[in-house]
Amino acid sequence: MAGVTIRTFGDHDAATIQQLENCVAAEEGAEGVLCADGHLGYSMPIGGVVAYRDHISPSGVGFDIACGNKAVRTDLTYDQVAGDVPRVMDDVFRRISFGVGRNDGRAGDHAVIDEIRDAAFEPQRKLADLAARQLGTVGAGNHYVDLFRDEADDRVWIGVHFGSRGFGHKTASGFLALAAGLPFAGRASEGEMMSPPIVFPAESGLGESYAEAMTLAGRYAYAGRDVVVAEVLDILGATADLEVHNHHNFAWREAVDGAPAWVVRKGATPAFPGQLGFVGATMGEPAVILEGIDSDASRAALHSTVHGAGRAMSRTKAAGKLGMRMECSVGGCDFWVPRRELTASTRCPDHPDAKLVKRRGRIRPGAIDFPAVQAELAAKGIELRGGAADEAPGAYKRLDQVLAHHAGTVRILHRLHPIGVAMAPAETFDPYRD
Repeated sequence: MAGVTIRTFGDHDAATIQQLENCVAAEEGAEGVLCADGHLGYSMPIGGVVAYRDHISPSGVGFDIACGNKAVRTDLTYDQVAGDVPRVMDDVFRRISFGVGRNDGRAGDHAVIDEIRDAAFEPQRKLADLAARQLGTVGAGNHYVDLFRDEADDRVWIGVHFGSRGFGHKTASGFLALAAGLPFAGRASEGEMMSPPIVFPAESGLGESYAEAMTLAGRYAYAGRDVVVAEVLDILGATADLEVHNHHNFAWREAVDGAPAWVVRKGATPAFPGQLGFVGATMGEPAVILEGIDSDASRAALHSTVHGAGRAMSRTKAAGKLGMRMECSVGGCDFWVPRRELTASTRCPDHPDAKLVKRRGRIRPGAIDFPAVQAELAAKGIELRGGAADEAPGAYKRLDQVLAHHAGTVRILHRLHPIGVAMAPAETFDPYRD
């Protein structure tokens, strides 16, 4: 797009680049960066970074405000826990809630809930009860609680990835409704993936309210990750001596080329010189602790780096498509037809007198053989709890290859091999993920 300044790391399809160009074009003089884990998102690509001088963008930040990664190094070595990892992961999956819309958090008395009850942006106050119920729950999609073994010294690490849950989602949805001229509690249409960005003048009443509400959602997301990590430390009977905690899906007030700007990062992590970050890979590959470095390349990247490996195929392509189908009512029979293909003459060939019953199931197979993935992870000694085909390693890029595109902007300090992975147990769309 003429007159638009963007810098890309890695290889990207035309639609993903177009999304970022659309976002940058919303303000004259804005700059954009696309990190190597980038792919299509809603309105702004995942892995996208935009520096606006005079605007802030709720569609750029996205629905999962302040989704982020936290990792802590424990005082345990792998040898001390190796025989106990199955029990630990069972306890993690039992004591921490995974899945869409979960309301059984364990930290409703956290101080951040009091902040929400007294929120400066008054409509957020009505979300306090929801926030209390969900604090400390993880959600679905690519959100997880993992155990790792440090490649260098065998220390055990805990790593988590999730965000602001329903509180952040409703905050984001409310501002998108306000942008459409509706009340905060209204239902604005999300539109298509290529919808134009929504931006507010940063110094307008709406822009200032969004910045304040977004910041509170960020504190809530941080509190949730703190709660979950503390729970896993308790399960392990361990303490932590190093913490790495930062986030993506946020807008920061920063200096860009010596002038103030709102830097919006969706699925991209700040990586200023000396700043540590935890970046997860897939359920079967090493994650990393990295550090931003001072370089021309880092400045060109707007001091941003990846937040994960990045998707290589859509969830539907990986897991297949779910829908309504008509199944033979005879127990053990695997005959079915998609509901839309049902005719008056459709019969099960083995049980022609049996009824066909309507059930939700897979109507198109996916590219990932998840039982094979589970067997492969087990052979590597990785204890998996939950997960599904749409989160399998084959659905993602390789993190080492993605990071290679950011050479000269970050350095890797620790390489962490997964020994336990916990995720939501089914392929469910989670509106709170990034």
